[in-house]
Amino acid sequence: MVTSPPFTDPALRQRFVEYVTAVLPDLGRKDRQPWAEAYVRGLLLEGERKSIEPMAKRLPDGNVQALQHFIGKSPWPYAPVRQRVAGVLCPDMGPGLWIVDETGFPKQGTQSVGVARQYSGTLGKVANCQVAVSLHHATATASLPVDWALFLPEEWTQDPDRCAAAGVPGPVHHQPKWRLALDLIDHARTWGLADQRVIADAGYGTIAEFRAGLRARRLPYAVGVESGTGVWTRRPRRRRRPNTGRGRPPTRWDYGGQRPQSVADVARALPAAAYHTVTWRAGSKGKLTSRFARVRVWPSHGYHAGKPPEDEQWLLIAWPADAAQPTKYWLATAPQRISLVQLVRWAKARWRVEQDYAQLKDDLGLDHFEGRRWLGWHHHVTMTTMAYGFLIREQLRHRVGRGKKRRASPRSPRSARNSSTS
Repeated sequence: MVTSPPFTDPALRQRFVEYVTAVLPDLGRKDRQPWAEAYVRGLLLEGERKSIEPMAKRLPDGNVQALQHFIGKSPWPYAPVRQRVAGVLCPDMGPGLWIVDETGFPKQGTQSVGVARQYSGTLGKVANCQVAVSLHHATATASLPVDWALFLPEEWTQDPDRCAAAGVPGPVHHQPKWRLALDLIDHARTWGLADQRVIADAGYGTIAEFRAGLRARRLPYAVGVESGTGVWTRRPRRRRRPNTGRGRPPTRWDYGGQRPQSVADVARALPAAAYHTVTWRAGSKGKLTSRFARVRVWPSHGYHAGKPPEDEQWLLIAWPADAAQPTKYWLATAPQRISLVQLVRWAKARWRVEQDYAQLKDDLGLDHFEGRRWLGWHHHVTMTTMAYGFLIREQLRHRVGRGKKRRASPRSPRSARNSSTS
């Protein structure tokens, strides 16, 4: 079993040192390595608050000024650290999925980089907060955030002085969250991580440009969409408009009066026999079960502009037996022969990211950073990811040690962190 920090078990401490050595690249100066190790150790220690001053008090070698400088001012590159964490952990975790999601960081005031009155799914409302987009590698046994992007609202990028005061790099400009998500995927691919199916909620999946970006990268996906998303349930036939002048014929599509339907209308039009009860995983309170239907569709984004439809794909619908209306919809570029159970499991895989966020925040202080600048935020998020990676590595080691199969239900990183030495 794994001891709780502060690493009173010599074997655990040795594994931690080996892990830090494996995932930390050259940070530019040798004196940065010990403070990186100390900061991650501080995140792993028990304690209510994981900001620098409380952590320094708990660390036997804690130094507030040194840790503040390491996180907030020292110009070490954070991307190579994230790359090394992913390179060490992902092969051990095995093949899985890429899950795109976002999380909010409540803040007071207006000076913290990226803070604004904006919607946060974490809070379920518009609030003063930062929002970060993350990309996770998720398998049957674990999930790891491999990269992060801080969302900058337009009010920030339209104010160069404010950006400069927060240390935002010059080339950084406002990008929508779906664009940040595609950039994270591109980074992961340049790191050598294997291409995987992409999972995302309706905040991303409803955006046709996001889906098009995934298809352009030849990445299969299962993404949520809103109830008003338009589709055809039969392949639309293109009819070119007559050429009334010289040159090439117009490329605008004319669908000959065919009009798309919303996915909600498609769901309601399906016969009752199309819906089947599916159990997709075991939850903390028992098996998770609901009714689902699926149908092949062609999304109609661009219909009014005379653009061609998207490629054929699955529309997956969740309609619980006790609900008056369908509750969820997904579009998925999955094979035609895929089973309904597998399709549901892919669509429902986002729960792992919600677990990641809960543990990163509750156990490791992901949202406890008190600095205001771009570099400090990215350094803190990187060190938190590194700490989480160590817990996942311990989790996987104990699973192998107990001889359990990889597909069995995993112990969470939280339980690995809180167990006592046997």
